[in-house]
Amino acid sequence: MFELLGIPPQVLFGQLLLGLINGSFYAVLSLGLAVIFGMLNVINFAHGAQYMLGAFVAWMLLQFLGINYWFALILAPILVGLFGIVLEKTMLSRLYKLDHLYGLLLTFGLALIIEGLFRHFYGVSGQPYAIPDLLSGGRNLGFMFLPNYRGWVVVVSLVVCFSTWYAIERTKLGSYLRAATENPALVQAFGINVPRMITLTYGFGVALAGLAGVLAAPIYQVNPQMGSNLIIVVFAVVVIGGMGSILGAIVTGFGLGILEGLTKVFYPEASNVVIFVVMAIVLLIKPAGLFGREH
Repeated sequence: MFELLGIPPQVLFGQLLLGLINGSFYAVLSLGLAVIFGMLNVINFAHGAQYMLGAFVAWMLLQFLGINYWFALILAPILVGLFGIVLEKTMLSRLYKLDHLYGLLLTFGLALIIEGLFRHFYGVSGQPYAIPDLLSGGRNLGFMFLPNYRGWVVVVSLVVCFSTWYAIERTKLGSYLRAATENPALVQAFGINVPRMITLTYGFGVALAGLAGVLAAPIYQVNPQMGSNLIIVVFAVVVIGGMGSILGAIVTGFGLGILEGLTKVFYPEASNVVIFVVMAIVLLIKPAGLFGREH
């Protein structure tokens, strides 16, 4: 069928794989944004810088301490999450009663500062980060060649995304989180420390960005601009899925990654704008997003 259209199956499935890889990063990053916005009502523009920070922390752990990828996969998100907790306690917590614009401006400024610092010390050329030996190579599926590491990224992203969705939507902790977004005073009256919950939620959202950075390090070169190149697309994904919607972030992230891959096959010139075209159409039809709630 595809050969009748002049498209070899290997090209089609190869682009679909690339789209699925990009969708994995879109999903994990937009999930972190959705968690933060849903709980804190803060538009975290520093998310791209925190994603870059996760990749750089993994690279530094390897370069300076000899800590390999597998330990970095655990340590880097924790360290980036702790950095996020410090930011929340010292800066963001002062802005919750103000307009959303203040949080956006603060996090935008933080993103510029973090990126500027890394550009000063490391320039704009990328730092290589090797694929771990256990995940090197690939396998021939008959219709395409699947690199092991890229398959690993897709699997980890799916597990992380749906585990987070289950924890927030199907557990008691998740019910507390959702209740605290609607009526924090009532939740506080039941003896739950809402400010601590908010702090930990922000730290978790930032840790997701750090995890995405570690996963991205062996695929893309580690450089200070890797977050700024991605964050605008991720914001579009969040808007399409619905601001604050966990399921919307996951489904839309993977779906738009695949759509982007298909566009590269059938109409390559539109691949860089297809997500924004979809965003414009969705906002015209359903301003709250595909999975968002009308206020």
